[in-house]
Amino acid sequence: VQLQAFGGGLVQAGGSLRLSCAASGRTFSSYVMAWFRQAPGKEREFVAAINWSTYYADSVKGRFTISRDNAKNTVSLQMNSLKPEDTAVYYCAARRNPVVRDSNGYDYWGQGTLVTVSS
Repeated sequence: VQLQAFGGGLVQAGGSLRLSCAASGRTFSSYVMAWFRQAPGKEREFVAAINWSTYYADSVKGRFTISRDNAKNTVSLQMNSLKPEDTAVYYCAARRNPVVRDSNGYDYWGQGTLVTVSS
């Protein structure tokens, strides 16, 4: 599975941004798709994941929405009410079920896209 993330950029606090990740492969629907992020000087952290259900980090619950389109092999992350602490490089990742929140459990990674939220 090859992943390519895009959609990052600069946004003011309180604004919105939508990230997308395009995946190759004919068995996309069988994979857990997830978003992680890594801020400068910090470890990579779980943001959200989706299989037939959705999972969120507490820090983004209610503000971010993960979705997938299995026909188009894409997964998206709609980010609303962005905060400066959301600033990070965002990565999409994939693995077989079940969902895990540890980045070490993911086999495939996209290249990352930078999200910067200004105050």
